[in-house]
Amino acid sequence: MNDKVLVFDTTLRDGEQSPGCSMTTSEKLEVARALAELGVDVIEAGFPIASPGDFEAVREIASAVGTHEGPVICGLARCNDADIDRAGEAIKPAAKSRIHVFLATSAIHRQFKLKMAKEEIVRRAVDGVKRAKSHVQDVEFSPEDAGRTELDFLTEVVEAAIDAGATTVNIPDTVGYCIPEEYAGVIRHLRQHVKNIDKAVISVHCHNDLGLAVANSLAAVREGARQVECTINGIGERAGNCSLEEIVMALKTRQALFGLTTNINTRRIYPTSRLVSSVTGLHVQRNKAIVGKNAFAHEAGIHQDGYLKNRETYEIMSPEDVGISRTELVLGKHSGRHALRERIAGLGYELSDEQLNRVFEEFKRLCDLKKEVFDADLEAIVTQRISASAEAPTWELVSIVGTAGNVCKPSASITLRRADGKEFKASEFGGGPVDAMFHALSKLTGVELRVTDYQVHSVTVGNDALGEVTVQVQQDDHSFRSRAVSTDIVTATAEAFVNVLNRIASIRAQRAEEPIGAARS
Repeated sequence: MNDKVLVFDTTLRDGEQSPGCSMTTSEKLEVARALAELGVDVIEAGFPIASPGDFEAVREIASAVGTHEGPVICGLARCNDADIDRAGEAIKPAAKSRIHVFLATSAIHRQFKLKMAKEEIVRRAVDGVKRAKSHVQDVEFSPEDAGRTELDFLTEVVEAAIDAGATTVNIPDTVGYCIPEEYAGVIRHLRQHVKNIDKAVISVHCHNDLGLAVANSLAAVREGARQVECTINGIGERAGNCSLEEIVMALKTRQALFGLTTNINTRRIYPTSRLVSSVTGLHVQRNKAIVGKNAFAHEAGIHQDGYLKNRETYEIMSPEDVGISRTELVLGKHSGRHALRERIAGLGYELSDEQLNRVFEEFKRLCDLKKEVFDADLEAIVTQRISASAEAPTWELVSIVGTAGNVCKPSASITLRRADGKEFKASEFGGGPVDAMFHALSKLTGVELRVTDYQVHSVTVGNDALGEVTVQVQQDDHSFRSRAVSTDIVTATAEAFVNVLNRIASIRAQRAEEPIGAARS
């Protein structure tokens, strides 16, 4: 049996039927070109009878993309002459073309939608295939809702369609009803009981109503199906279709198990996914397999540590294989020192173990305030900690509470811990919360400072953005500059002032002067 699985992409037909996903002709053409670059074998370009616009789109794609080197261009049609003739006209410019005819076969469709007996359905299926065959040699037939059709009748219809000239028979799970074992059994039954099955390619078209579209397609492939109908990002009617990127990467990643290949250039998967998302406005969920933002991202410290030691510990495929530049180690509260050190090194900083420990502590505090720590956040923390004195600080900020508003007098209440472990607290009023804080710090430490510059700017963006505070103060004949970062500006301001106080304490200690510590109680 052939070890090549054909990829039949229906993004432009079934995918476009997703609510809100309609595309203009120019957008369809852009996506079709991307699908051709991706290497799909068949592009189902649309349903030509549906509208004049759909007809023109299919015709343009057939003309522009349907070259001898390109994919087969396919048009969909119901089993009636008008549909089939319209599809034949639309795909005519393509060097390689196909008409895909369909007719429902399940009992519920026969009774309520078609109101047809089995014999009439077989006759119409045969007539439809023959009509399509008058336009093209490559004809695909689909017994719609095959997953809920009685096996003996499904066998009869498929055999008759192949006798009429169908070169591909598609077995759709139209409403996503089947489970893998059951669906595999349908394909197995057809291979065993359709006498002329060797004259046609078995195709599968699975919907995702129960989240089993890819699983069902893989089960069918193991039973001998050699064409999979799918869409980029899995878009399509209701819960969507079998996802192209998932079926292709499953076959590639587990090639030893399946023993099958495709013609897909997998490095074009991610760019094509982004294009379809942009054109349709249907955004890919973060945890979507293969192309989601989190697909190649790790935050847990254990995972990051394992990944950094050997990628295969937590990644079964390479991001580069699907067109993503690199794995992302997301820095968050679950991250460990190993990942933090790697990211810092990537930013161009080399830290001692002691410096890393101080940065790690600050990083963890920030993680409790932010969902994700960005490179700019990290650089702010690193530069702040590197510039701080490596000596044990005289003062440590324990807590700060500030009040401000147009109906109250601004105030600040600060608690500092001295190097000997003793804590001091002071509360003061001021012209604003920063002014009040400044007075409280002077009261606590007994150091008279004069602020000569005070700047605040945003390090990152968003509701949880880091703010950076830079202060410059004058004390006696010395000028001191310090900076601090926090998601809270008042806290960052207090930490910047405390950094200055510690530098003054360090200078005094080096001069054998009386160290700061005679705080006013």
